[in-house]
Parts: sequence; C-alpha cells; structure tokens
Amino acid sequence: MVMTESDNLIVRLTFEFSLLIMAYTERLETQRRYVMAKQLMRSGTSIGANVREAQSAESRADFIHKCKIAAKEAEETDYWLMLCQCAPGYEDPTELLSRLLIIRKILSKIISSTRKPLA
Repeated sequence: MVMTESDNLIVRLTFEFSLLIMAYTERLETQRRYVMAKQLMRSGTSIGANVREAQSAESRADFIHKCKIAAKEAEETDYWLMLCQCAPGYEDPTELLSRLLIIRKILSKIISSTRKPLA
C-alpha cells in the first residue's frame, strides 16, 4: 500500500492492523482453530472498516458514533487476543496486542477531543 503525506494516522494504523490480523487468523486456520480465527477476523478487521467509514461521516455525532463502534470492536479484539495469549498452543499475539493498544489510545483521544465543543 502506497501512503502519502496527507494520510490519516488512525486510518493507516487500522488498515495495517487488519492485514496483520488476516495473516494471524490464516495461521490459526492452518492449526484448525477456526472459531477463534473467525472471531478475530471479524472484530479485528471491523476496527479499520469503522474508522474508514467515520471519514465520511454525515455529522460530528455520526463521526463520534462510528469511532465508538471502532473502539468497541478494538475491545472485543483485545479479548480474543488475550485468550490466544493465555491458551496453550496458540501463537503469541504480543505484537498484535501492542499495536492494538496504540490504536485504542488514539481512538480514545479522537473520541474525547471530538466531543469537546468547538471554540
């Protein structure tokens, strides 16, 4: 993917995270861990889809709503990755968890700063 200077950080980070989730879930599927792979694929890629959709929000409230959905999907993804981290025989998702923490912090900041009244 070619990035330009005008690219949005959260859009880029969530897109890259989705690609990493895709690769991780493919590896889970080769180990026949289909249910976990499906859960992670849905929630992990949904973060970026909602962030991307927020870029075309119809209003400030719509933007916040879509970012909040992305944040909820990030929380769910964190849960599934923590299960993988704690369950025996699963590939360590520490790198994914680190990247997800950054995304969660940025989403939280976007939501809180967008809620503030315009000056």
